[in-house]
Amino acid sequence: MSTKKFKTTINCGNCVKAVTGFLSDVPGIDHWEVDTSHPEKVLSVSGSSFEEAAVIEAVEDAGFDISPVEVANR
Repeated sequence: MSTKKFKTTINCGNCVKAVTGFLSDVPGIDHWEVDTSHPEKVLSVSGSSFEEAAVIEAVEDAGFDISPVEVANR
């Protein structure tokens, strides 16, 4: 299972409800959540075989901005 993180403009409970239907339609997502208390409103998506582009498209179709979070190599 892989997890990817995205910066979004999903900033409240109603916004989470608005995007739920769109993300539910993306194949391969097992779990997702938005940290609305984080300044960058981080969306974490976990699953076995989802496409990053499909997540971005779903969130944009719901009317929100989204961009992948770059993971620093350590």
